[in-house]
Amino acid sequence: MPRLRYWLFAALIAAIGLSAPTSTAQDAKDKKAEEKAKDKKAEEKAKDAPPPAAASGDKVEFKWKFEKDKPFYQTMTTKTDQQMKVMGMEVKQTQEQTFDFSWTFKEEDKDKNSVIVQKIEGVKLKIDIAGNPITYDSANQANANNALADFFKALIGTEFKLTLDKNMKVVKVEGREEFLKKLTTANQQMEPLLKKILSEEAVKQMADPTFGMVPSEAVAKGGTWKREGKLNLGPIGSYKNNVTYTYEGTDKDIAKIKVDTLLTYDPPTEGGEGLPFKIKEAKLTSKNPKGNVTFDVKKGRMEESHQELELEGTLDIEIGGIGTKVELKQKQETTVKTSDTPPKKA
Repeated sequence: MPRLRYWLFAALIAAIGLSAPTSTAQDAKDKKAEEKAKDKKAEEKAKDAPPPAAASGDKVEFKWKFEKDKPFYQTMTTKTDQQMKVMGMEVKQTQEQTFDFSWTFKEEDKDKNSVIVQKIEGVKLKIDIAGNPITYDSANQANANNALADFFKALIGTEFKLTLDKNMKVVKVEGREEFLKKLTTANQQMEPLLKKILSEEAVKQMADPTFGMVPSEAVAKGGTWKREGKLNLGPIGSYKNNVTYTYEGTDKDIAKIKVDTLLTYDPPTEGGEGLPFKIKEAKLTSKNPKGNVTFDVKKGRMEESHQELELEGTLDIEIGGIGTKVELKQKQETTVKTSDTPPKKA
């Protein structure tokens, strides 16, 4: 699934380039009093052993667990292979983005909502457009010698204070204004566009794929649940994401979840302010979705996810009052890994 926050960062890069659980295992049956006394030592030992894999009919509760002021880390890598045909000219672009995040639980507010701080720890980027490479690595500033360096430097250290309700949905986000200020300082010309792309709702959805994928109630093996989301990127258009999750079973505390995604794109309803073109019409279809998530029910967090999706179709755009058709084929692969240790820094 090209999660909504992944599309958000991809859209930012494209725009800039164009511009210049608690586990519920099966309960054991009560033993007789004499058996309990006889096997007390064995029972105590069994308590420390991991619960058995859930059988069909058992239900597992996917519940996040947090420790105050103890961060965990995620590395998100997105690889994109894109082919465009514009006015008979073929343009190939490959892109690989890596974002390192930390998440730190701070408190539970008066409404029992979880308050968590998200921080951008590092960024790595490799883009090749028609044989012209652009690279950036926040851990190796010596090689930051391109026009995008200042923009990405502004991302590092950015924090968002998120409030999540009992269903792990982001209901409030703080830090957007400071984020915009940092980005527009790096590139004043991008200010109007960034304010439209980085709406409050868009910033909320940056965190939703991490926490919002869990169901609101316990699920038996083979059970499914759905999530829907929409990300409006102003003059770039909007993405609707319909995701179906299927619980496939648990092995040694690791629950496996299959992910099926349907992504639809709608062209913008407003002008292309801030962009050198206007998207007039679009017919894009997603296909060949592949996805899986592993959730550690003992630690109470997502351990890893892998998503693949292809997007294909046409866009009618207008450049300087002249219309043209763009044929697009794009394949995107996203991997997220969770760790207790921070990413290595230079």
